[in-house]
Amino acid sequence: MIETGQIYRSLSNRHHPADGPARIRITSAPLGAADLDGMRKVQVVTITRDGREIRPRWIRADRLHTTATTLSGEPRRTGWVLEQPEGGEA
Repeated sequence: MIETGQIYRSLSNRHHPADGPARIRITSAPLGAADLDGMRKVQVVTITRDGREIRPRWIRADRLHTTATTLSGEPRRTGWVLEQPEGGEA
């Protein structure tokens, strides 16, 4: 379940600068209604290395994953994987 405050890290190599993978925080959980393209969206911010929140934007909820592997056990190559559930528990 996607919840406000959760932190996700990028699975895509193109988002990995020299200091590690990009991270985002959920600022608005998905609503029940779908957007014009039929996908639910969540509002996120990018978390910088020094902890600042920048670049607020909406992304598709189906890009967020709870594990870094698919149901068949293969590693995911795209999207974002849950790094820290709400409340700071890993």
